Amino acid sequence: MRWENLTAETRHDRPADAALFGADTVTTRTFDTPEFAGITFHEIHARSILNRVPGASRMPFEWTVNPYRGCTHACVYCFARRTHSYLDLDTGIGFDTQIVVKVNAPELLRRRLASPRWHGEHVAMGTNVDCYQRAEGRYRLMPGILSALRDRANPFSVLTKGTPILRDLDLLRQSAEVTEVGVSVSVGFTDPELWRTVEPGAPAPQRRLDVVRTLTDHGIECGVLMAPVIPFLGDEPAQLRATVRAIAVAGATSVTPLALHLRPGAREWFMAWLGQHHPALVRRYERLYADGAYAPKWYQRRITRQVHELAAEFGMGPARGETPRRIRRPAPAEEPAAPGPTQLTLL
Repeated sequence: MRWENLTAETRHDRPADAALFGADTVTTRTFDTPEFAGITFHEIHARSILNRVPGASRMPFEWTVNPYRGCTHACVYCFARRTHSYLDLDTGIGFDTQIVVKVNAPELLRRRLASPRWHGEHVAMGTNVDCYQRAEGRYRLMPGILSALRDRANPFSVLTKGTPILRDLDLLRQSAEVTEVGVSVSVGFTDPELWRTVEPGAPAPQRRLDVVRTLTDHGIECGVLMAPVIPFLGDEPAQLRATVRAIAVAGATSVTPLALHLRPGAREWFMAWLGQHHPALVRRYERLYADGAYAPKWYQRRITRQVHELAAEFGMGPARGETPRRIRRPAPAEEPAAPGPTQLTLL
């Protein structure tokens, strides 16, 4: 396993030969519990935790925090699969079962946020693999991460399919009092059969919508990333309507559709799955994605238009704008009032 060469996350702002952690810091564990059967955890002490997004990226943020690598959600389409190849790990089943855990992530983040060189930029989480996957229930890295961001009033966002986010409700509410907090839940479709085959380790779509409902009931505005919309399997008008309606009923503040994209690493794994479960669609996919990882613009525009029209029909409005940072400071001690003349009253 190529621990010493793991430089991919920071290759844009660090020397190419700077490893993120040393091989002598790796502890490999397995747990004899049903929820972690067949899963191996590699606990590491990372050397950095804030990752700069490449300038050419389509993402609307510049910095990310990813406390895990690999994901037990096992989504067959996950674009992050390729990152496992940087460790000489398999991007298929290895991505689903070999999980790297950055056990010192909260401490690293707290130190970086306190640095005079850090200027309070937005930090996005859940953009590579889910920070609230099953491993979080055991390792509990997110409370420390959220506390560090809250204490510096640093704006952040979380994207997740994971129900463990509800454990951190109080931290999210406290953070929202001092800075901009964005929470989105990923629900690309509500078809239970499609979920069982393409997202076998993730919570069911209805459970994710329950997360949306609980967050909004507790005053935390929550949008839904309707992703991925899967061509020929989840994009029929009736399917889109059912999904958008369920999202609206759950109380989501907004819905953002995203058509399936198939980057290297994910493409091979997804196409193998497609050939096994829907062989008649293989040629159609090869034509649709002939020009690269993304669906054609006409297809993306069609899905976006349909979903936005349905969102308006069901009463979902645009997301809020940002709010300023409001760092909590200790209240000054009250000084006793200076003695002075007493005003007499008749009452």
